[in-house]
Amino acid sequence: MKILLIRLRLIGDVVFTTPIFRALRRRFPGVHLSYVVEPHAAPIVACNPNLDEVIVATRPDAKGRLAADLRLARRLRATRYDIVLDLHGGPRSALLAWASGAPRRIGYTVKGRGWMYTEQVQRDRVLRPRHSVVNQWDLLSALGVEAPDPDRDPTEMVAPAAAAGSVAGKLSSAGVEPGRHPLVVVHVSAGNPFRRWPAASFVGLLSALLEADSARRVVVVSGPSERTAAQEIGARVRATLGGAAAGLIDDVEFDLGELRALMDVSALFIGGDSGPLHVAGTSGVPVVGLYGPTLSARSAPWRPSRFVTESVELSDLECRPCDQRRCEPGDFRCLGSIAPGRVAEAAERALKRAGSYGD
Repeated sequence: MKILLIRLRLIGDVVFTTPIFRALRRRFPGVHLSYVVEPHAAPIVACNPNLDEVIVATRPDAKGRLAADLRLARRLRATRYDIVLDLHGGPRSALLAWASGAPRRIGYTVKGRGWMYTEQVQRDRVLRPRHSVVNQWDLLSALGVEAPDPDRDPTEMVAPAAAAGSVAGKLSSAGVEPGRHPLVVVHVSAGNPFRRWPAASFVGLLSALLEADSARRVVVVSGPSERTAAQEIGARVRATLGGAAAGLIDDVEFDLGELRALMDVSALFIGGDSGPLHVAGTSGVPVVGLYGPTLSARSAPWRPSRFVTESVELSDLECRPCDQRRCEPGDFRCLGSIAPGRVAEAAERALKRAGSYGD
């Protein structure tokens, strides 16, 4: 049997599909699993042992994408898949599912696209406190797959073989010894302005983390387009703390595979609801997540309960969650109102719960 999975676009969304691979292998022993993903999120699944094939579709904004998609459609049809699961539900993924010609094409009930599937699953458009893994798992109901369980089927990302060595070299060049210096990784950027904690808040958080333990090393990570903003945050921390900011590392860049390897030598990860948070969630590192327009009930790490997870969010705002198209109050208060001290307290609590430090 051959099964094709399609999930385009964002890193976090792709991370949340990874528990499905193991479940399908239990349900269909010997199945051949293929996955269509776009380049940005491809590293999430590139080394996954439960996939037989990763097919990287052309970037959605790439020149010549239409021709590339036609070639991809012909390739999918020639493979003769038995089942296609469209985990995305967008126009492009629906067309690829339909073009595959698979006798069973399972997707969401979406106006104008339902005819491309042989089986449709209702998708609630209301933003409910229901985890994204569970939402996507609805498509598996037609295949007789048991209910999802984070202890049995956590999210998964396997770093490339060379990533651990690369990370070790970069940390060593920065004067960091993970065995001697507890590493706290803080992701300070977000492509979506609704999920971007204010720079001043990050300055306050980083300062508190560094002042709490002089042996600690705080590694600042960000997306490539946010490097300047991240460096400005670092400069403000140094101006505030002076010599006490010696443990701040903000001039080392990590790609997605290296970021996953970095988690294996870190004591804590802190970040908003974006790709790096979900990459961290595929490891055992304690995680402190900041949630503004989204809910931790939908987006917190999906992993075994023995791993430490702290979620920081405001529970008394009527406008949460939102569709992130327009801020009704106009001031992004769902994140902006979260105080740095509250996040710092969650960080120290997570470290203590994980046994990273003594009493």
